[in-house]
Amino acid sequence: MSKTPSDQTQNFEDELSPEYRFDYEKAKPNRFAAGHETQKLTVVVLDEDVAQVFTTPESVNKVLRALIESMPQSAGNETA
Repeated sequence: MSKTPSDQTQNFEDELSPEYRFDYEKAKPNRFAAGHETQKLTVVVLDEDVAQVFTTPESVNKVLRALIESMPQSAGNETA
């Protein structure tokens, strides 16, 4: 008699341990992630009229960087 899919699922669930202990001393760094810069991205939703003018992320960033450069520097707002 062959097992039905529900029988196989039941056996699989029985084999799962309620808790697994991970040995961090044996952990290795992800070789595929090495060498990749992690870039922090922030998503901002533009109003429709602004999005019609600035259609690419590059155009938005260019204008915002120019605005930042033109802003007066204050003691609490200095950028390095």
